[in-house]
Amino acid sequence: MNSSAIHAGSMFDGFSLSGPATVHVSGGRILRVDRTGALPADGTEVIDLGPSACLLPGLIDTHVHLAFDAGPDPVTSLASTSDSDLLAHMRAAARSALQAGITTVRDLGDRRYLSLTLVEEMARHPEQGPQILPAGPPLTTPGGHCHFLGGEVEGVEALRAAVRERHTRGCAVIKIMASGGHMTPGSVPAHASQYGLEDLRVVVDEAHRLGLPVAAHAHGVQAIRDAVEAGVDSLEHVSFLTADGVAFDPDLIDTIVRNETFVSLTLGIAPGEAFTPPKGMTQQEMAAHVDAVLDAHSSLYKHGAHVVIGSDAGIGPWKPHNVLPHGVADLARLGVAPLDALRSMTSSAARLCRVEGRKGRITAGADADILVIDGNPAHDPAAVLDVRAVFRAGIRIR
Repeated sequence: MNSSAIHAGSMFDGFSLSGPATVHVSGGRILRVDRTGALPADGTEVIDLGPSACLLPGLIDTHVHLAFDAGPDPVTSLASTSDSDLLAHMRAAARSALQAGITTVRDLGDRRYLSLTLVEEMARHPEQGPQILPAGPPLTTPGGHCHFLGGEVEGVEALRAAVRERHTRGCAVIKIMASGGHMTPGSVPAHASQYGLEDLRVVVDEAHRLGLPVAAHAHGVQAIRDAVEAGVDSLEHVSFLTADGVAFDPDLIDTIVRNETFVSLTLGIAPGEAFTPPKGMTQQEMAAHVDAVLDAHSSLYKHGAHVVIGSDAGIGPWKPHNVLPHGVADLARLGVAPLDALRSMTSSAARLCRVEGRKGRITAGADADILVIDGNPAHDPAAVLDVRAVFRAGIRIR
C-alpha cells in the first residue's frame, strides 16, 4: 500500500482556509491531516508543492452530461454516434474534467445507462477519471425534453417502475424533466411544465423510499414551485421563466430557502465562448435574459439558499467538460463570497450528492481526491484555475 505526504503553504479543507498543512495519504484515503505543516521524519514520500500552493478538496460538478460532446450540435452528434464510440467520447470527457481538478461528477442524463459502464471502469482505475454519480436516462414525457436519451415515461405506475429500474441498475440519483428545455426540437418550451405536482410527488416518494435523491430540471416558475412542493432534493437551472421572460417570485424564493432545497446553478462559461441564443432570440435579448436569471440567482444566495454549481458541461462549445472552475466568476457576479464559492463546489456539493465525509473535504477518512492550486483562493477565487497538481484516490494524475 503506497503512502505519501502532500505538503503545501495553505489549505482549504472544504470549510475554512488555514496555513501550512501536510496531508498523509495511503490506499486512496486520507490518513491524517497535520495542520502545523510538519513534514514526516519516517521516510514517507513527501510531495512538497511549495509555499504558494494551496490544497483543496477535489471539485464536485453537480450537473454534467458526459454523453454530450460540447460541440455546436450535441444532439445531432449524439444521434449519429454508436454506443462504443460514445463510450470512448465519455471517457475522454471524464479525463478532461479530472485534469481540471474535478474529481466527482453527477451525470444527469446519458443514453442507455452508458455512464454505469464508466462507473465500473473508474472503480478499477480511479486515475482515469472522476467518480461518477449517474442518473441514467432522465425521466421525461413522450416527445419531451431530451426524450432521445430514452427516458420517456408517463403515468403513475410507469413513473414508479422507472425509478425502481434506475435503483436496480445502480444509479445514484433520479433526474426528472419537470419543465421543458432549450435543446429538443418539437418539445414544449422551457417555461412550460412537463409533469404536474402529483407525478413529481410519485417520483420523489418512490426515490426516497429507495434511498435515492431527486434532481429536477426546472426552468419554469410553475415547475420550480411544483418541484419544491413535491420535495425534490435539488433544482437544476432554476431560471424562473414565464411565457413573457424571467420573473422570479420572492415568495417562491422564500419557499425554496425554507424547504432547504438545494439550488444547482448551471454556471461557468469557457473563455472566448458565448451562449448560442435559442431559436428566435437575438444575442442582445439573450444577454438581457442571462442578466435577469443571474439577478434571480443572486437573490437566492442572499436569502440563504443552499447554492451549488452544476456546470451543465457538454451542451455546447461554451460548456466543455472542464468548465466548472470558471463558475467562480459567475458566483462573484452574484456577490458570493470567495470561500462560499469554494464550499459550493466542495463540501456543500458533497452534501447534496450524499457523499459527505468521503468527498468535498480534506479530513481523515475522506477519499484522497485533492486539487492543488497556486495562490490564495480567499483573495482571488480565480486561483482555482491555476492548477499545480491533481490527485485522484491518492494517485497524482497531473
